[in-house]
Amino acid sequence: MMMSGFFRLGVWQNFFRAWKSGYSGNLEGEGFTLGGVYVIGAERQGVLLEHREKEFGDKVSLPSVLEAAEKIKPQAS
Repeated sequence: MMMSGFFRLGVWQNFFRAWKSGYSGNLEGEGFTLGGVYVIGAERQGVLLEHREKEFGDKVSLPSVLEAAEKIKPQAS
């Protein structure tokens, strides 16, 4: 996303949302790398949830993570 990420409205909205809620970061590290969340089931279940950041500050829905985690079946011994 590089510099174009700083010109996106959603990035600034996410920044102000985090700032108003009291989040403070150290501004160290890469900074231009977007993240993601995967919930992977046991054995052949595969990927149960995939969330990739589309812009900085794009958060995954906690209820969807919990729902996917509840679908994980225990491994057979």
